[in-house]
Amino acid sequence: MLSNKRIQELELVMEFEKVEECFKEVSSWIENVGRKRLKETINLDDSLEMLLQAQKQFREFDLVASEYCRRGQEALKKMDRWEDFSSVDVHSYRVKLQTYRDQLEEFCTQLDENRHRICETVRLYEFFDKVRQGICCMEEGVKS
Repeated sequence: MLSNKRIQELELVMEFEKVEECFKEVSSWIENVGRKRLKETINLDDSLEMLLQAQKQFREFDLVASEYCRRGQEALKKMDRWEDFSSVDVHSYRVKLQTYRDQLEEFCTQLDENRHRICETVRLYEFFDKVRQGICCMEEGVKS
C-alpha cells in the first residue's frame, strides 16, 4: 500500500512537470502583460467618448486575459488530486501549485472588477450625458 502511494506521488510529480509549462506561461503573461494593462484602466478619462474608447480597448484585452484565466484554471483543475497527498516530497510542489492558484485567482478577480467598473462608469456617463442633453433642451424651450 505504501509502495502504491509512493508510485501515485511520483506520477503526480511527473504530471505536475507537464502542466507546469502551462502555469509558467500563464504566470509570465499575467506578470508581464496582464497586470500592466489592468493598471492602465485604473485612471479612466472624463469624457464619454474617451470612456467608450477605453471600454473598447479593455474588451479586446479582456478576451485575451479571459483565455489565459481559462487555461490557468484548466491546468489547476488537472492538479486537484494533489489535495490528497501530504508527504514531504510532494510539499514543495503543493506550495508552487498554491502560488499559481493565488496569482491566478487574484488576477481573475481584478479582471472581473475592472470589467464591472468600466461598464458601470460608461453607463453612468451615458446617463449624465442624457440628463445634460435634456437640460439643454429644456433651457431652449424656456427661451422660446
